[in-house]
Amino acid sequence: MTELLPDLRQLRAFVSVADEGSFTLAAKKLFLTQSAISHSMKALEDSLGCRLLERLGKKTVLTEEGEVFLRRCRRVLGELEDAGRELDGLKRWGQGRIRIGAPHSLCQFLLPTVLREFRDCFPRCEPTIEADDTVKLLEKMAEHDLDIVIGMRPRIGTTESFRPLFRDHLTFVVPPVHPWAETGRADPEDLGKVQFITYARGTETHRLVEEHFDKLGVRLRPPLVLGDMEAIKGMAKIGLGVGLVAPWVAKREFDDGSLVRIPVSGEPIEREWGIFHKSDRSLSLIEETFAGIAEIVGGELSEPTIV
Repeated sequence: MTELLPDLRQLRAFVSVADEGSFTLAAKKLFLTQSAISHSMKALEDSLGCRLLERLGKKTVLTEEGEVFLRRCRRVLGELEDAGRELDGLKRWGQGRIRIGAPHSLCQFLLPTVLREFRDCFPRCEPTIEADDTVKLLEKMAEHDLDIVIGMRPRIGTTESFRPLFRDHLTFVVPPVHPWAETGRADPEDLGKVQFITYARGTETHRLVEEHFDKLGVRLRPPLVLGDMEAIKGMAKIGLGVGLVAPWVAKREFDDGSLVRIPVSGEPIEREWGIFHKSDRSLSLIEETFAGIAEIVGGELSEPTIV
C-alpha cells in the first residue's frame, strides 16, 4: 500500500510546535485550535510511522526522528517560500522584497550607495538588512532566512555560489605623531612590542591576521580586540595602539590626516569579497539587479594586488 505524504498544513504545524515547544503556542501562532494541532501531529506521526514529538512536563520536545524530519521540513518550506516570492516578482515587476546579509563594515561603507541606486530601479521593493559575520550569515541563508549575502570568501570552501566583487588588503593605521608615520614603514623590531588593535575574534579577518604574524615568526602581545571598525580607528587615533583595517574603511581619516597608512610587514593580508547565493537556484531579477549594482560600487573599493 502506498503511504500518504504529509500535507503542507501538517508540515507548518510541526515546525511551529518545534519552534514554540508547545501545542498551545503553536495553535495561537497559526490561528488554530489546540485540538486541531494535536490531531494534525497524530496524523503526521501515523503517516510516517514514528514518533516526532514527546511531552516533558509542560514542554514539547523533538525525538531523534523529529530532529531529522525538522531539518527537511525547513528546507521544503523554505524552497516553497522562495518559489512563491519569485513567482510574485514575475507577476508584479518591480515589487517584492530582498533579504540581504552583510558584515557591519559593508553595511556602513558599501550598502548605502548600493541601496540608493537599487531603489531607483525598484522603488517598491522592500530590502531588509542583517549585519553579522559572513559565516553566521551563510548559516542563516542556508535556513532560508536570507536571500543573498555579501561577505568575505572563507578559506574553507562553501557549497553556495559565489560572485566576486572586489579584493582588498589590510594596512596598519597610526596617528601622525607615531614613529612609523615619520618613516612611512613599520619597524620589524617593534612588531612584537606594539599593541595591535584588531577585529573581533572568530572572524575570518582575525584569523588572517593571526596567520600572517605566525608566518613572520612574530610573537605578538595580546591584541586589543574590537568588534567595530570605527572603534578600531578611534583607538588608533588617540595612540592606544596600531590599528589593522582595510584602506577603504579609513579613507576619510587618510584624507583629513588624522590617521596615516603604513604598509603591513611581509606578504600582504589579502581578502576577497563577493556575493553568495544558494547554488540550487538562479538569482531573481531583483537579486540580479542588486548584485550588478554591488559589483559596480564594490569595484571602487578594490585595491590592486600587491606583488
